Amino acid sequence: MLRIRLFRRGKRNRPFFRIVVIEKKSPPKGGRPLEILGFYDPLTKEKGLKPERIKHWLAMGAQPSASVHNLFIREGILEGKKIAVHKKSKKKKEETKEIKGAEVAEAPRETKKTEEKENKEGAEVEKKEKIDKGESTEEKEKPEEPQEKNKGIQEKKEDEEKIQKEEKDEKKGDGEEKEGEEKEENENNEAGKNDKQEK
Repeated sequence: MLRIRLFRRGKRNRPFFRIVVIEKKSPPKGGRPLEILGFYDPLTKEKGLKPERIKHWLAMGAQPSASVHNLFIREGILEGKKIAVHKKSKKKKEETKEIKGAEVAEAPRETKKTEEKENKEGAEVEKKEKIDKGESTEEKEKPEEPQEKNKGIQEKKEDEEKIQKEEKDEKKGDGEEKEGEEKEENENNEAGKNDKQEK
């Protein structure tokens, strides 16, 4: 498929574009154009087009790119509306998708929430009725559960405290053993000194 598009030329920071007929799959800055149809300098806004050749290639089925299409409309070679060239940012696209998705998802959530509330209210009413009749003992057992949990927590804390005390005692015992070893070394050193003095 043929495409009429801009082909960048020029130096760094000094671009100008050739308007060419080229195969669509060719790279942006490479490939061999079939024909050069004009040029466009974006810095000076200078243009040079060959309207007869442009119309010929359009008749042959070559498709202009969005920028070239807009340029042809400005110059009066084509008639119609301009094409939006700038791409929408990804952030805006994602936000619009999220908003649309949220609107769709909110409706089922609301119905689920109302159903859950109705189920909870119905269950509470049934429990109250059973309690009033004296059939249910669940309410009486509930206050005992936290006490049992607290007992388990207290036992764990006591066990941890015992372990910490044992560790401290072991450290103290190690310290006393070290002190005893140091005393023995000092006594040996003193005895060695005394022996040397006697000799």
